[in-house]
Amino acid sequence: MARSAALAACLEAVLGSRSNANRVFEILELLAVREEEDILCAGRACSRLFGALLERRELFVGPLPPEEASLAGDYSAEDKYKIWMRHRYKECVDCLAELMGHDAFQVKELSLCTLMKFVELEARYPLIKVEWKGSLTFPRDLLKVVVDGLLPLNEDASLLISRFQEYMEYDDIRYFVIKAVTESIGQVMQKTKERPLPFYQQNVFSLISPINMPNKESDMVKFLAHKQAFEKMWLSFLKHKLPTGLYKKVLVILHDSILPYMNEPTLMIDFLTLAYGVGGAISLLALNGLFILIHQHNLEYPDFYKKLYSLLDPSVYHVKYRARFFHLLDLFLSSSHLPAYLVAAFIKRLSRLALTAPPEALLMVIPFICNLFRRHPSCKVLVHRPNGPADISEDPYIMEEEEPSKSQALESSLWEIQTLQSHYHPEVAKAAAILNQSLSEMEDDISGLLELSAYELFDKEVKKKVTDVPLEFEQVRGLFGKKIDIFAEHFSLD
Repeated sequence: MARSAALAACLEAVLGSRSNANRVFEILELLAVREEEDILCAGRACSRLFGALLERRELFVGPLPPEEASLAGDYSAEDKYKIWMRHRYKECVDCLAELMGHDAFQVKELSLCTLMKFVELEARYPLIKVEWKGSLTFPRDLLKVVVDGLLPLNEDASLLISRFQEYMEYDDIRYFVIKAVTESIGQVMQKTKERPLPFYQQNVFSLISPINMPNKESDMVKFLAHKQAFEKMWLSFLKHKLPTGLYKKVLVILHDSILPYMNEPTLMIDFLTLAYGVGGAISLLALNGLFILIHQHNLEYPDFYKKLYSLLDPSVYHVKYRARFFHLLDLFLSSSHLPAYLVAAFIKRLSRLALTAPPEALLMVIPFICNLFRRHPSCKVLVHRPNGPADISEDPYIMEEEEPSKSQALESSLWEIQTLQSHYHPEVAKAAAILNQSLSEMEDDISGLLELSAYELFDKEVKKKVTDVPLEFEQVRGLFGKKIDIFAEHFSLD
């Protein structure tokens, strides 16, 4: 309390009379102490002090001359005071920028909010000379200081970034943040020699992923300027190697939050093809972006189906992106012009992998396979092959073959689905048995099955109403319940 009262008196003295200007050092010195409470008090005092000075236009406007030269030069007493106070303001900004890396979040938050208050005031009362009407006076350098503070190299700043997001609702702040991030990525990542910086790259992603573009209808010029800066920022971010976890996060939002706002979405081809080649869940997620480029922008991807076929491994039935993957797989296999050997290879591989899949996945993939048969009747030979292999070991299908055309799928049979007709789960056995009948022409709607979970399946079974089954019942007689029981003659159950 005493410290707060002393700072309030000091602040009043500095703002009340220029003869007390040197007392500003009493406030600035406290920004460098260790005690958290003293730093917070000093930060609030600086906010009020320099906020008032900016509003009163008592800081020097224009290129700031060196402090010693200005005091010895031919400046008026008024200008000397403003130059001197502008240097103190600069020291305050430097201290606050350093405090954005403080251990205590309260200190970080206060520093951020104070600097953003200065950004707002400098935008209204520019410290840059306006040379002609309409010239840019936004405090880009000050905002760049804030952005650099939000993107530390060795610390997760997601909490502070989430606090900053409220400022991103303003078009000018958003635009210049995008420009500052692009500049920061260029400065930081070129020093790493393609080595990922997990904390820094995660911080960049946390800052730029929630960006909402301005309304196209409200201001076309502003929208196009944002769009161009937005595209440049993402391209500069994605051209560097990312940590595996970040790859997934980017790919999840790519089709909704990035590609629609790019002038040339095809520039993402390099990133998507690289991600598609990584394998596993990353390749599954890259499919979404590739589909948009292939479908809407006429991208030609050599050996696309070969790569898609290679993604089919036991994990596809277990990953959390299963619904998205099978939705896209359904789209890619929807054309009736695909060769029969290719579709047969997909059917056979999905069936083989189904032998170890959980029930919830099987209830989705069996109708999926049935739909492929409906689209490609020539593949029904896999079901109706009376002279097929007598033993599993004689199956000509080569599971390990990466090239679908060489897998010999069309020469095989779907013994895997017949095996599933004896599955322990009655719903799975019932679904698999449908291939014993002639399929209807109407395709099954699998959209409701894509996200079916084990919990939902169990809940459905628990809530199922069981009808009473009539049983032949004979009342127990005697100790052992037999019709002719010698013990009944000597012992009674009463």
